[in-house]
Amino acid sequence: MPSARPHIEKHFTAGNFVRDVVIGMSDGLTVPFALAAGLSGAVQDTRLIVIGGLAEIAAGSIAMGLGGYLAAHGDAEHYEQEKAREEREIVEIPEEEKAEVSRVFLAYGITEAQSVPIVEALSEHPKAWVDFMMRYELGLEEPDPKRALTSAATIAGSYIAGGFIPLGPYMALSNAVTGLKVSAAVTLAALAIFGFIKGRFTGTPPLRSASQTMVIGGLAAGAAFMLAKLIA
Repeated sequence: MPSARPHIEKHFTAGNFVRDVVIGMSDGLTVPFALAAGLSGAVQDTRLIVIGGLAEIAAGSIAMGLGGYLAAHGDAEHYEQEKAREEREIVEIPEEEKAEVSRVFLAYGITEAQSVPIVEALSEHPKAWVDFMMRYELGLEEPDPKRALTSAATIAGSYIAGGFIPLGPYMALSNAVTGLKVSAAVTLAALAIFGFIKGRFTGTPPLRSASQTMVIGGLAAGAAFMLAKLIA
């Protein structure tokens, strides 16, 4: 009889990292692209366009990174506050907390009578009890303690990497009009590729994700260019 091969499950576990890359890269591609296009509509000096673009990349990466840090830090603080509350409640009102566990099981089709021995067993292990309530009652997962710094660095780095793609042609070419054309072609292609890859990771149809990302970036740049033309 042939031996059964071990069942190996493969799950994607880098969701937070991918989310941070998506946040940073999408804004890094779109905002500097729109800014450079807008400046191209007002001035023909590539040096000024590059200086403005670099200033925006610096400011944008810091702002986005700080936003990611504060968001992740806020999630960690919220988790600790809720955990402290659950730890207090299993001591002060254990019967109500047991009833809440039973209601969680009931949502999965397990009757109150069937859940009684499970609830009683769980109540004998306070740490596991609190962890259960955090995950299944409140829907909260314990955050990585290094998450805030990692999120900030990932978002900021992705923003910088994305920002240099639309700005690169202006840095390499001396003609603003030519720089705009090359930047538009390169950035729209990068947006399409980025959107396609993002779709593969997030489960969105890749072609739809690519087209949406490219259209949004193109519209932002087009609006900035036309507005600058009207004002200049």
